[in-house]
Amino acid sequence: MSLSEPAFAGSLLMVVAPSGAGKSTLVNALLERLPTIRLSISHTTRPPRPKDRNGVQYHFVSPDEFRQMEADGDFLEWAEVHGNYYGTSRKWIEDQLVRDVDVLLEIDWQGARQIRQRFAGSSRVSVTGIFILPPSFEALEHRLRTRGEDSDSVISRRLLAAGSEIAHAPEFEHVIINQDFATALDELTSIVKATRTRFAAQHARNHELFAQLGIGGDLT
Repeated sequence: MSLSEPAFAGSLLMVVAPSGAGKSTLVNALLERLPTIRLSISHTTRPPRPKDRNGVQYHFVSPDEFRQMEADGDFLEWAEVHGNYYGTSRKWIEDQLVRDVDVLLEIDWQGARQIRQRFAGSSRVSVTGIFILPPSFEALEHRLRTRGEDSDSVISRRLLAAGSEIAHAPEFEHVIINQDFATALDELTSIVKATRTRFAAQHARNHELFAQLGIGGDLT
């Protein structure tokens, strides 16, 4: 079954934020709270950081490998971010959605826009965008420096990029301000749970019941 066919009970959840806003920490806590959600592991040309493991944080590939995968149509979306390429596996996403598995993607605004354009005009796939904001630029810089993973030049580049990234927040249905972590996590959890009750997802998940009750719906 491919994404052009109707029965997709799983939802796509896109979480986007500037570097240092706390996106990964929130996502990891969400996955512990809601273990049925699967995190999409992107392919990237970014060099691994000391704590990174291939196939856990990312699938690390060379630029040539990435370009070949893109040419072969293997990516649902891909983008260049801070000089490195990132892409989402099309087949893996398809396999999860048809099995009624909700998939969470940690991507940038470019990738989120590609996914929205791909599914524009279709209610077969539930796509929800969530943007994570820092409480201030000062807090963003503090988080980038205290995590101790990047050089000063990289931090400066990320801070310069943050403003243009944040400008795309209006493109998303939900915005969470990560000032108090517990509150932000509760808000993220509520959003994710709510996607399970969307009509298209419930129709695909309970199609026999919907037929018995005479409930139709245009899923084109």
